[in-house]
Amino acid sequence: MKHSILIPVILVFFLTKPVQAQNRGIPHLEKYGTATQLVVDGKPYLILGAELHNSSSSNLDYMRPIWPELAAIPLNTVLTPLSWELIEPREGQFDFSLVDGLIRDARENRLHLVFLWLASWKNGMSSYAPIWVKQDTKRFPRVIEKEAGAVEILSPLSQETMKADARAFAATMRHIREVDGDVHTVLMMQVENEVGVLGDSRDRSPAANQAFSGQVPAQLLNYMQQHRDTLIPEFRQVWEAAGAKTTGTWEEVFGPGAGTDKIFMAWNYGHYIQQVAAAGKAEYPIPYYVNTWLAGPNAVPGQYPSGGPLPEVMDLWKAAGSSIDIYSPDIYAKNFAEWCDRYNREGNPMFIPETRGGTLGGENVFYAVGARETIGFSPFGIDIPPRETPPPLTEADPNNELGKSYKVLQDLAPIILEHEGKDELTGFLLDQDHPQTNVDLDGYQLQVRLDELFGSEAKSAAGLIITIGPGEFLGAGRGFMVTFSRKDSPSVHVGIGAVDEGTFSEGAWVPGRRLNGDENNQGKNWRFPSQRISVEKVSVYQYE
Repeated sequence: MKHSILIPVILVFFLTKPVQAQNRGIPHLEKYGTATQLVVDGKPYLILGAELHNSSSSNLDYMRPIWPELAAIPLNTVLTPLSWELIEPREGQFDFSLVDGLIRDARENRLHLVFLWLASWKNGMSSYAPIWVKQDTKRFPRVIEKEAGAVEILSPLSQETMKADARAFAATMRHIREVDGDVHTVLMMQVENEVGVLGDSRDRSPAANQAFSGQVPAQLLNYMQQHRDTLIPEFRQVWEAAGAKTTGTWEEVFGPGAGTDKIFMAWNYGHYIQQVAAAGKAEYPIPYYVNTWLAGPNAVPGQYPSGGPLPEVMDLWKAAGSSIDIYSPDIYAKNFAEWCDRYNREGNPMFIPETRGGTLGGENVFYAVGARETIGFSPFGIDIPPRETPPPLTEADPNNELGKSYKVLQDLAPIILEHEGKDELTGFLLDQDHPQTNVDLDGYQLQVRLDELFGSEAKSAAGLIITIGPGEFLGAGRGFMVTFSRKDSPSVHVGIGAVDEGTFSEGAWVPGRRLNGDENNQGKNWRFPSQRISVEKVSVYQYE
């Protein structure tokens, strides 16, 4: 790529933006009842997104035929890497032509962006740092591990490395503000990627050993004391089991072992990344988040990145600063709902930047939106090799299954966002191990179970339900059936008044068939067959 600060064609593009794209407030988070919403141009926005493969966005020509395929899925937001090595190939010399091109091409395809700042770390390692950083191990020291010695992981205890990363990030955010601060193509920033030490439980470099044998920083201890009642229970338990000390070394305060190594690294990664994020926030304060490589069952620190923002160490990251707005899980594990439980608490908003796509992703997104009121959902590796003529999606394409869910949720987004935060929205996942759940909405108890009529029980189901008026509900999904009752009045029967199939167009309900007979089990159940995703309205009535 030819390096330049800002190529003339792109400069002209940005200087001739339409009048209607005036600044109406940068993207930001707002609390809305119990929900946290992303607000874009004054309106709440639901990210129905996906993340590119790691190297796709490093070349504009490679990406050009992919953009229309992404829009056709349909996505509304693309998560795409920005590499420190490409933005600052020589120290102090910045090249933002790639940034400008990605923003331009996203706009042309009516897509928004979330940029991933891949700088000091990506998947625990430091392969995205510029060569001038990698070569100077004295100025930019490495993590030293017990068995492997120095490894390709930059030490988070290095102030010099942190300052270099922060300068580059601040310059990037300043540039994004200059070229996008009134159009708002870029919605959020991910700061680094899945950080932590791989191969050992902690950094054993001289600086790290000195810090580990020294006193736990007063900043952390003060935070722990001030927030004792609201600390994540797993972290508070470790502290209290070691005596709840308010001074001492890391092992004195938290006890010996690999768990304390992880706590030590979490503080140091959190302290480093909060400072990098703060430098960016000073230039352009859109929402910032970090993502997490989750620990597998019985895994020990070092088998997964030790020090990353797992739930049990999230408080250490919060104690280190306030520039990170969201702590996010990359959920590839089967226990999707459990990981959502562990992250969507203590005021942490739900955003899922990496997960599985296809049929599974198309189901999980209903739970994330309905039960967790997520800011957004984003399967990884959405792009496919470029082709001269993008073909239409086929039934065999896994993106088609995700796209079916996204199309429905995109149409429903205004209704969903209106009812978030008010106990008027729920979502669920069902399978043969968990075939039923009970939900309370609008004074009714809804028994939601796998659709089992006519001997063809669904193997899995996913959906969401919204209270839209007294005795009226809107539902979307497939593979489930609903029975209504009054929890507070068991003698009162609840009947189904009417079920209408339909769609939404520009926020307006467009009714389709009136469903009755087999379609609602002769008036006994509200049904969503497993063969396709349906959108339906139901009204209920009461009798004795």
